[in-house]
Amino acid sequence: MFKTVFTLFRGSVAVAEEALEDRTALLILDQQMRDTAASLDRSKRALALAIAQDQQEGRRLEATNARIADLEVRAGAALEGGREDLARDAAEAIAGLEADRDAAMTARALFASEITRLKRFVTGAEARITELDRGRRIARAAEAVRVARRGGFEATRPYETTLSEAEATLKRLRERQTECQAADEALLELDAVNGPLSVAEKLSEQGFGPRIKSTADDVLARLKARPTQTT
Repeated sequence: MFKTVFTLFRGSVAVAEEALEDRTALLILDQQMRDTAASLDRSKRALALAIAQDQQEGRRLEATNARIADLEVRAGAALEGGREDLARDAAEAIAGLEADRDAAMTARALFASEITRLKRFVTGAEARITELDRGRRIARAAEAVRVARRGGFEATRPYETTLSEAEATLKRLRERQTECQAADEALLELDAVNGPLSVAEKLSEQGFGPRIKSTADDVLARLKARPTQTT
């Protein structure tokens, strides 16, 4: 029994976690997109720094090569002038500059490799982020449609009236109004047939008592009884 209850508990937790992930999927995606955009921005800054450092090494290399070339010319002139001591000093300086040149060339090779890698990464990341953004807009639109549908067709709350219930109420009201109207008309007909006024009319028509309604003969007799006007 305990094992069954524990299994049910684990199942409930798993379902709750999945439901939470479903409800917050867009929020999670938005944050992940922000994190990805921030990472891409850092990569772009690293790329810009690598390019700037590579350009700096390039300028240093050009200056070093120029100094080496100048010293070589001067050292050759010193040798021709019999000043081997000065030529040696120039040679030592040239050796140091050549070490700087080799270091600059190595640095530029490393920068070139890193720049190529970063450019490839940035280009790929930008394309993937663009695609993700398209997918996010589609997902957001689909979620808005789903929410709208759920809001329009979801089961009503216990204290809310359904559309079917409202239609049923209107139908009952119309049926009751029809019944009431039919009853009123039937009552009027009964009053007309069996009411006191109807009985009095019947007695009057049989000559018992004065007439209730005037007839054409009554009107004609009344007209004849009027005194004649003289002009």
